[in-house]
Amino acid sequence: MLKKEILAMILAGGQGTRLKVLTKKNAKPAIPFGGKYRIIDFTLSNCSNSGIDTIGVLTQYQPHKLNSHIGIGTPWDLNRINGGISILPPHMRNDGGNWYMGTADAIYQNISFIDRYEPEHILVLSGDHIYKMDYSKMLKFHKKKNADATIAVIEVPIEEASRFGIMNTFQDNKIYEFEEKPSEPKNNKASMGVYIFNWNVLKKILIEDCKDKQSSHDFGKNIIPKMLKSELNLYAYPFGGYWRDVGTIESLWEANMDFLDPDNELNIYDEYWNIYSVNPTKPAQYIGNTAKVKNSLIVEGCTVFGTVTNSILFPGVHIGKNAIIEDSVIMSNTKIGDNAIIRKSIVSMGVTIGKNSIIGNSGKVTVIGDNEDIKSNSIIK
Repeated sequence: MLKKEILAMILAGGQGTRLKVLTKKNAKPAIPFGGKYRIIDFTLSNCSNSGIDTIGVLTQYQPHKLNSHIGIGTPWDLNRINGGISILPPHMRNDGGNWYMGTADAIYQNISFIDRYEPEHILVLSGDHIYKMDYSKMLKFHKKKNADATIAVIEVPIEEASRFGIMNTFQDNKIYEFEEKPSEPKNNKASMGVYIFNWNVLKKILIEDCKDKQSSHDFGKNIIPKMLKSELNLYAYPFGGYWRDVGTIESLWEANMDFLDPDNELNIYDEYWNIYSVNPTKPAQYIGNTAKVKNSLIVEGCTVFGTVTNSILFPGVHIGKNAIIEDSVIMSNTKIGDNAIIRKSIVSMGVTIGKNSIIGNSGKVTVIGDNEDIKSNSIIK
């Protein structure tokens, strides 16, 4: 097995309860996003574009669609003999076995996998954020600072800072204090859930944390504070691009709507930083002579005969005659009948919406779960 300077571990096992029906049968990182993608595609593409070719994906809750989507990692050029991508569910070991009890415990349970590659550094990532980031630049920063741990931070509006883990730093970005969702934040440097650790240092702390019965076995709650208390070198890596945690229905809808802004910072049309995914085998889209489309993303296999405005249609969506779709996300293989009206909604996969139905327009985002059959003339606000 080849020795690796760095490998990535992607935490992809969260239940995502705030996404309600969208995660009832689906892990949050596997939720469709932006017309062609699933959420985890952004983290995987970041790794591939950053030259990181050895990745563990730690799964737990409803992993089947996620596992099927990732496969052997071909779309991200991760189908490697030495390295590549590995799916890492909880498993039995000589000392027993449990579900992953926290983010740190998930890494602890896979120490033997990591040690196979004898890495100098380990990159720990969340599988449920939308962003583009060159991790090689962060690694260069980490090494230059001779850090034991480097945490990527993004500046958020100060009035929203209490929703995040906040890093208080000196002028040189060395972290002297970490505050988890402080009621009165001292600054607006929010943790992005992107960490680089020196592996030998982290491994020692993970083993100690496992023995602590009072610990939540979580990076934010336990590992980072323990490292600071031990006076290790922790630095904040400033990130200035687009980043969004899509952990709620509103934030997921907003991030999809950001895709429709031609000037958004994410810029999925950047040929130098592609977002890779599994592309379905579908025919070309068909826009009928009764259709009207404005500021929308419509991908392969869609047939449109109605009006689509400021919306995203995933593969295989059918929009009937005189139907009106506004400010909405319509996921794969959904069929919308004639004269139906859908506004400010997320409609999940395989849904059928009958003729003359009205969905949404309550002010909040309306959500329809997988494979729902909405009868004609229904009203759902």
